Amino acid sequence: MTIQERLTEAMKVAMRAKDSLRLNTIRMMRTAIKNREIDTRSELSETEAISILSTLVKQRRESAAAYRNGGRDDLAAKEEQELAIVQEFLPSQLDEAGIRELIEKAVLETGAVSPKDMGKVMKVVSAQTTGRADGRLVSELVKARLAG
Repeated sequence: MTIQERLTEAMKVAMRAKDSLRLNTIRMMRTAIKNREIDTRSELSETEAISILSTLVKQRRESAAAYRNGGRDDLAAKEEQELAIVQEFLPSQLDEAGIRELIEKAVLETGAVSPKDMGKVMKVVSAQTTGRADGRLVSELVKARLAG
């Protein structure tokens, strides 16, 4: 079952359960995907849909942090609830050890030896971690690996 099919089914369940937060979050995800389809004038692949949901996860994390820093814990809690719902539709997340393993393979594959080669490594690793790991964490781990 594709992400879009799962979203449609989850939306129906949320409607029946009268779960407004979940329903609104699912509608937001479907809208983001539909808007990209309209922009590209084609149906999105599973990878592209995952990429969009990953962007939504990043936005929710940043918003929650901004609200917490601003003393708006109520809004931060709402963002974190939405974050949890969006993450349900993404592939299982990689742990740090899994990310490091992918980085090692990418370093060997690209022949990277210094921080100047970070772009080559990131290109390979990012393709494998989209939707499965936080991009900032991946970047930090690649930078640390290439630094020494």
